[in-house]
Amino acid sequence: MSQLPTPTAKRLRRPSWRDSRLLAGVLLVLLAATLGARLVASMDDRVPVYMATRNLVVGDRVDETALTRVDVRLADGVAPYLSASAPLVPGQFVLRDVRAGELVPQVAVGPGDTLDVQLVTVSVEAVSATALQAGALVDVFLSDVPAGSEHGAKPTARRALEGVGIAAVLGASNGLGSAARTSVQLYVPRGEVQRLIEAVDGGAKVTLVPAPGRALAARS
Repeated sequence: MSQLPTPTAKRLRRPSWRDSRLLAGVLLVLLAATLGARLVASMDDRVPVYMATRNLVVGDRVDETALTRVDVRLADGVAPYLSASAPLVPGQFVLRDVRAGELVPQVAVGPGDTLDVQLVTVSVEAVSATALQAGALVDVFLSDVPAGSEHGAKPTARRALEGVGIAAVLGASNGLGSAARTSVQLYVPRGEVQRLIEAVDGGAKVTLVPAPGRALAARS
């Protein structure tokens, strides 16, 4: 009886650098390492800046209660934003309106002596003030009875100021209906302060009309 041939096991050979599969594996590892390094490098390009958490109007003091830090990647040539890599400089104010959710431009803040507004408090009907809040922009209307008019003449209204920022809405005074008053602090341009005060002292009624979109867009 003849014996069947016994298969001989082949010896495993070490992979050679000329092995296409080994070369492909090495290339994949190098590619992954390169992409990972580029990703880390791109993340390192991000810089910390401040973003407004509410509407900021000209005259507001700059502090961290209305700001939040975000890390962003800025393209070359983009105007600088307020850096969050160091503490805020004390005594800085908003010089240009900034919407909530916008990055704060560096040129939008500066020292108080560069401000062109002054804080003026006016009294308005409490009912009309319910829709007002700090950071909003309003048009200021003045209503008064023309000099020499007969008693009971209808007052005339005129727009005295446009896009004035609200600094604060104070508590309402005692009273019912139109007798209830609310004090509102406004950032009024310096050149208009005297005229507004003289009109109010002369008995003119002040009405504040919200104008958020138009005024903010005009100043952006």
